[in-house]
Amino acid sequence: MKAIMWTKYGPPDGLQLRESDKPVPRDNEVLIRIAATTVTTGDCELRSLKIPVLFRLPVRIYNGLLKPKRITILGQELSGEIETTGKDVRLFKKGDQVFASTGLSFGGYAEYICLPEETKMGVLAKKPVNMTYEEAAAVPTGGLEALHFLRKGNIQHGQKVLIIGAGGSIGTFAVQLARHFGAEVTGVDSTKKLDMLRSIGAVHVIDYTREDFTKNGETYDVIFDIMGKSSFSGSIKSLKQNGRYLIGNPGLTQIVRGRWISMRSSKKVIIGAAIQKVEDLAFLKELIEAGAIKSVIDRRYPLEQTAEAHRYVDTGQKKGNVVITIGKNTKI
Repeated sequence: MKAIMWTKYGPPDGLQLRESDKPVPRDNEVLIRIAATTVTTGDCELRSLKIPVLFRLPVRIYNGLLKPKRITILGQELSGEIETTGKDVRLFKKGDQVFASTGLSFGGYAEYICLPEETKMGVLAKKPVNMTYEEAAAVPTGGLEALHFLRKGNIQHGQKVLIIGAGGSIGTFAVQLARHFGAEVTGVDSTKKLDMLRSIGAVHVIDYTREDFTKNGETYDVIFDIMGKSSFSGSIKSLKQNGRYLIGNPGLTQIVRGRWISMRSSKKVIIGAAIQKVEDLAFLKELIEAGAIKSVIDRRYPLEQTAEAHRYVDTGQKKGNVVITIGKNTKI
């Protein structure tokens, strides 16, 4: 099978199209012919090792000191069709159209992948009937992260929610989910993304290149900083009493200060990545089929141009998701 192999840490030119052995499913696994996958910011950060300094050495120890060895195919989410099943599989059958998150095992940049029908790492479910493969592939990572944090925020109808980094994969789902939960949503991102944010339900938008939300006098019930790049003290000041500050990618200082604030005031700082659950992916599927949320796709690339897709995501300009199409029938 064709696959994009991750051959070195650093720039996207370390992603190379090569032939690899087609995987064979174990008894509890399904073999999926992948139709589409995505390039997430997480894929790019791992590829380049642009991650917090504390984690760089552990990643190298786990995955290879000089070059990737344990994980050699990136790609965290995908959609496709089940080609074969192991003898113990009960939830799926040949021909099922599915979407999935692979968790930290990655493997989406390939024509085929084997996934367990039930696992503690990653999730697998039948894809929404009203989505193409490309649209479905963009749901699991961003959708599950957004759902996790907004539930932690305990959003109530009529509350004011500010989402920082609203124009990315997690952010576009967070805007739609917060709107679904009845919030008045303000999206913060760069100039080129503001019209898109309005189109998916943001009542207010703020161009961070021109305006600092911490200085406009507005306060919010929930602030969700997806990348953890906003001013910590400014965000706390912009929270109402009993407000929640959700940080998707916190640094050590934010973690320490967050615990102190949570202990000493009515405002709560909430951190921590999502634990992916099949029932949460099923919930997102229900909302999609009801027309409440959708995927936002910026660009599409064929598998052969995965490195170019990474270069684009590295710019930080993507709106929603960047999709990699694999083989035929990606429109189904």
